[in-house]
Amino acid sequence: MATSSSARTFDVRHLQLARAFFAAVAAAMVTFSSDHSASVGLAVFSGFTLATALVFALSAWLVFPRGARATVIVLAVVSAVAGMAASVPSWRETGTFFAIVIAWAFVSGLVEVIAAVLDRRAGRTAAAPRDGLLIGILTLVLGVGLLVTNPQFALGYAIEGAGSFTLTGIVIAVGLFGGYAAVVAVFLAIAGFSPRRPEPIPAAPTEEAVS
Repeated sequence: MATSSSARTFDVRHLQLARAFFAAVAAAMVTFSSDHSASVGLAVFSGFTLATALVFALSAWLVFPRGARATVIVLAVVSAVAGMAASVPSWRETGTFFAIVIAWAFVSGLVEVIAAVLDRRAGRTAAAPRDGLLIGILTLVLGVGLLVTNPQFALGYAIEGAGSFTLTGIVIAVGLFGGYAAVVAVFLAIAGFSPRRPEPIPAAPTEEAVS
């Protein structure tokens, strides 16, 4: 008999909080960095996705029972591949940032959305918490946002007393990723700390109820 989620040392709450922590770290690194270049953006993205891949891999073993591990295993593989590609120093260019992050966003976003919808239809809500659908949609929105951002965009502007600056496509793209990470961190933290509804108790058979 499979071990129930309530009897496990780790549950979905721990997965949510771990993902929230690493998303918050990525958001803070982007927010407090004055350098939003492709090199810095890919370095932060690499750390974020590799850490998230590790969280997914551990949750497949510690959180989910057999038969409910496919989604987190796929997400772990997708995040690990994206993180390793982003970690190659010679690939840290503007075009590479857009290519890797957009590909990761669409693949992982679709996986989370499809898995959440299928699990809800099958009534497996314990294996697919609410955050799966919303995080998947947010990740797809990130992909669309990066897709419509022109990597060659450049806009010069000046701030009186501070000097002249240039707003580029890569600065916008790294900022979008940082904003995405911040929203994900807040949402997953709220989901992780929210009280859980008690699992419904199956109704007793008619014969037992009569006796």
